[in-house]
Amino acid sequence: MTHSHLSFPHAVLALAVMAVWGTNFVIMRIGLDHLPPLLFATLRFAMVVFPVILFLPRPAAPWRRLVGYGLAIGVGQFGLLFIALNQGLSPGLASLVMQAQVFFTIGLSMLSTSERLRGFQWAALLLSVAGILIIGVNGGGEATPIGLSLALVAAFGWAIGNTIQRQDAGANMLAYVVWSSLFAVPPLALLSLTFEGWPAISAGLQAADAATWSAVAWQALGNSLFGYSAWGWLLGRYPAASVAPMSLLVPIFGIAASVWWLGEPLQGWKIAAGLLVLAGLALNLLWPRLAARLAAPGA
Repeated sequence: MTHSHLSFPHAVLALAVMAVWGTNFVIMRIGLDHLPPLLFATLRFAMVVFPVILFLPRPAAPWRRLVGYGLAIGVGQFGLLFIALNQGLSPGLASLVMQAQVFFTIGLSMLSTSERLRGFQWAALLLSVAGILIIGVNGGGEATPIGLSLALVAAFGWAIGNTIQRQDAGANMLAYVVWSSLFAVPPLALLSLTFEGWPAISAGLQAADAATWSAVAWQALGNSLFGYSAWGWLLGRYPAASVAPMSLLVPIFGIAASVWWLGEPLQGWKIAAGLLVLAGLALNLLWPRLAARLAAPGA
């Protein structure tokens, strides 16, 4: 970890990941139209593993952390998130609630390392939180209590995964995601069989169409193999307080995709909230450069 703030190319990479993750909530909804949630999660991680694992050597990481990351992301994050979406949580609101992982990630990092938030980072987080609160206050009717609760637990699972992954910063992150996913598939399959049952599994597989399988493939290729590999690479090179707030862009992409694809209304409060989130991100990313220039001799 050599820098305290994202370089421009790495900020662009993070932005691409956020675009994939944000629009992915609508893709999840498509997959859940036919597949039970735990079966959907099982298929997604099975596709992450095979056949890619045959071509990638095991990453330089202890087995216990590969197992832990696979369980945290596979079962803790996506298993619960898919159930939350199936319990009435809308894609746009889900993309918002999941950003609680920012605060969970930073909090876990502060407990385990010497990282501390700086003044401008507090201000950036407060701006972004204000935007999220606006969405939360005005977004009633798009979530059930069980859906919201499950999504918050899923966000904590994501934060645990972030914390585990950061300990293996030097590992090949693509291999890390693939090999750790190996440990997500068996428990997800067992949970699906136990709680959803074979009749529901069989019916879901028979009902799955081209759009369903495309959603599964995008979950594996775009969301996991690209998104989580790039995210883990960034977390291994920058403080959590510099990287984690980037995910506050996810609800912007998530709401935009829901408006465009699902026809959800775009009210003024959503625009105002989005601008606050963007202002917080801009402060977090640009203030270190501005401060460095002001402090430079002759500035």
